[in-house]
Amino acid sequence: MGAIPTQREFHSRAGDASAHAFRVAPSPHTEVTLTGSSLAPGTARDLVRATLVEWAGLGLPGAEKLAERLAEDAILVVSELVTNAVVHAGTDVGLLCRLEAGPEGCAVVVEVSDHHPSRAPRDGSPEPPYEIPEYGRGLRLVAALADAWGVTYRRGAKTVWARLVPAEPYEADGVPGTAFGLLEALAPDPQPAVPDGQGGPCGQDGRDWLNRGALSFLAEASDLLAGQLDEDLVAALTSQLLVPRLADWCAVWLEDELSGPGEWPGWPGPRLARVWHGSENRVEELRRALEKDLPRPPDGLSSGPASFPWPGAALGPQGTALAYRLIAGGRPLGTLVIGRAGPNGFPDEVTGLVEDLGRRVALAIGAARQYARQATISAVLQRGLLPGAVAEIPGVRSALVYEPREQGGPSGDFYDLFPAGDGRWCFAVGDVQGKGPEAAVVIGLARPWLRLLAREGYGVADVLDRLNQLLLDDATEAADAAARAFVGPAGPTDGPQTRFLSLLYGELAPFEGGVRCTLASAGHPLPLLLGPDGSVATGARPQTLLGVVEDVTYTCDTLELRSGDSLLCVTDGVTERRSGSRQFDDGDGLATALAGCTGLDADMIAERIRDLVHDFGERPPEDDLALLVLQAE
Repeated sequence: MGAIPTQREFHSRAGDASAHAFRVAPSPHTEVTLTGSSLAPGTARDLVRATLVEWAGLGLPGAEKLAERLAEDAILVVSELVTNAVVHAGTDVGLLCRLEAGPEGCAVVVEVSDHHPSRAPRDGSPEPPYEIPEYGRGLRLVAALADAWGVTYRRGAKTVWARLVPAEPYEADGVPGTAFGLLEALAPDPQPAVPDGQGGPCGQDGRDWLNRGALSFLAEASDLLAGQLDEDLVAALTSQLLVPRLADWCAVWLEDELSGPGEWPGWPGPRLARVWHGSENRVEELRRALEKDLPRPPDGLSSGPASFPWPGAALGPQGTALAYRLIAGGRPLGTLVIGRAGPNGFPDEVTGLVEDLGRRVALAIGAARQYARQATISAVLQRGLLPGAVAEIPGVRSALVYEPREQGGPSGDFYDLFPAGDGRWCFAVGDVQGKGPEAAVVIGLARPWLRLLAREGYGVADVLDRLNQLLLDDATEAADAAARAFVGPAGPTDGPQTRFLSLLYGELAPFEGGVRCTLASAGHPLPLLLGPDGSVATGARPQTLLGVVEDVTYTCDTLELRSGDSLLCVTDGVTERRSGSRQFDDGDGLATALAGCTGLDADMIAERIRDLVHDFGERPPEDDLALLVLQAE
């Protein structure tokens, strides 16, 4: 990846120096490809920060300045350009950072590439207004910080590069020594000045509080909060971000949406989720004081700041506390309170910065609550789709491994082992097409019907025949209902999904000296029988999936499990486990693995196969995994 466009390439640039004059070779450089996600900007900042610290120790002329202002500028430019690429291109992002050493000192060249050359980088033109601009500030920032920069368009890729050099204080309107011009360029929206004494981000007290430090702080905070899935952890991280950087102490109240009314009609009672002080030995005393004086919600949905009573009993008589409502999606989620001891209070630039952070905290809390609600629903649904306990069978030891791909969510795999009466026990291992709600619907039909039919005395083949017809009838009824309710043009995902499943179903009948097993496989990985001598054989014949063909008659096979015999039943999460282009069952891999379990009991066989499946690939399994071992004693 080159930073300098050739004469044949179309490019645009700012700055009055020629980029061709900057290339030197060889030069230290770092290059990486980042996944185009919300984590990319933080990863890019960490990489550039570590790289510049390393380069600062190389002893090159002027390299000592890399750890000072030049490093800050380079990190900020990389953060904004990577954010721009993630949000506006949506592809993987390439990052290159190169050190150029010359007779006059060092310069840093950064390049950020994406694979959407038809979409130009955002240049700072106004976006449609909405509450919080969460996108990068784009090329205005690059133009303000870089000595020279450019955009290079290649076939299939676009690169924005910038060259940064150590410089004297920035100039604004021809006046050196002030950063006001840079701050104007970086501000997301120009704000009118307010009269002296009234504060505000752009007032005489604070000028433009949105300086480089504030931008970096908010960027780091956004990355830290975005991936959190627990609201209490969000509250804890918020306090760590604010104390002691911006405040002496911090408290976060969270409002439970499911609780009854609190002290004020129609307003849920708050819960003091986090209290933090710069001096840890004052935390508990501060908590006791704050628990006696709950935050009172202001009228409307203003995010603040509003004055808050100073907890003088815990912290002394003099200080300032400010409360910010945490609001996301038009709903209040809690209150953030910060405090500072002494008579001076908080400068306007800090109050504005905390208000901006509060919006991000509210979004993180809202996302965490949404995840918690979904996880709870999924866990309840999953528990309802699986048996509460696995039946114990006389003369048979059983072992089960069940690992859904999405922990707590509805899985496409299911199992069952239950008594069917008259000295019979039945087992099932199935895999439904798809996952999520559609899979849950099929499992919700199949498992109860398996139990009902088995307890009514139907044999293995008859159970599969009837279950196959049930799935076909249900799919037809669902299609008819969808057709009656259909209004408007059809979309690619409209209408009911095809409902079919693969199933290994069997019946166990203990007798003196062993267990008789009658079973059938409908489109499912075949069961394997391991003998005490290490021999492995298949225990059934392949047949058609359930819910696909109407005029099909299923058959069954019968085998006897003698002492030491083990029957292994798995889903395709085992057989189709991938490592590159290879699958676990390639070349009878599962049979070979099972043969290596000779002499082990049922629990150890299940654990051994599970470990081999996990160790087969470098990444965790990408499919649900279920396996059942039945071993005659």
